[in-house]
Amino acid sequence: MTEQNVPRAIAAIVFAVFALSLGDAIIKLMSVGFQVWQLFVLRSLLIIPVFLLMMRRQRVQNWWPIAPYWTALRSLLLALMWVAYYIALPHVPLSNAAAAFYTLPLFIALLSALFAGVPVGIKGWIAVTLGFIGVLILLKPEASGFNAYALLPLLSAFLYAVAMLLTGTKCQQEDTLVMSIASAIAHLVVGGIVSFLLFVTPTDGVGFVWGPWLSLGTMHILALIALALAMLIGSYYTVVAYQSARAVTVSTFDYSYLVFAVIWGMMFFGEFPDAVSLIGIGFIAVAGMIALRR
Repeated sequence: MTEQNVPRAIAAIVFAVFALSLGDAIIKLMSVGFQVWQLFVLRSLLIIPVFLLMMRRQRVQNWWPIAPYWTALRSLLLALMWVAYYIALPHVPLSNAAAAFYTLPLFIALLSALFAGVPVGIKGWIAVTLGFIGVLILLKPEASGFNAYALLPLLSAFLYAVAMLLTGTKCQQEDTLVMSIASAIAHLVVGGIVSFLLFVTPTDGVGFVWGPWLSLGTMHILALIALALAMLIGSYYTVVAYQSARAVTVSTFDYSYLVFAVIWGMMFFGEFPDAVSLIGIGFIAVAGMIALRR
């Protein structure tokens, strides 16, 4: 890896997390006018044709996964990961949700030790300890401050870590676009199944999770297009970043997501993190970077 690629990698990963964090902010902002399963279906229907065109343009020879069952499991885990994260967003400050999700390197370190035989090491255990402290600070576990929805971003980080472990052990020979379209199809299937079940067994539920599909106005359609673009930009430029410099360099700037999450939280929702939350975010960020460098 040549040194002149490093600025390109940094710019790419910052642009990627800028887009992804803005997409998450849009979802939180529109959660009162969207239904999450409807969002899954419609966004997937926008993204899948784009991936198909990219596969044709890049002349991908084998459109079927080499390991279809592992690819399907990975895709399902990613879909469930986003379900957990999105359900949390209306109930948790964006910066706190992002920080909880960025415990991801700690889960990867622990799962790699358990299932791939990769030793955690002293630095790894220091990272796990710091991350655990950071999570406790963010969760505010005293009865008056605890928010159970804050556990969902932790669940999403765990599911994503399992998916990444599968990527590195069972799906390492798969084409990137094949895995991307498989993930989009999983989102479509999960959203479609839950939407169908809610349709045939109607409840009195309302809102982002249990409500019916909603009629979309111009703002909803524009938001869907923005979300699809955010996902495409994030996916593409993340690959560009990790192909242009060492992973340890790129992953450090991946944490700029936390900065953007704080900015969007203040701009769109009036969420100004208090000193305690900032300390918790700092603990998690430091822990993640230590885990990535061990």
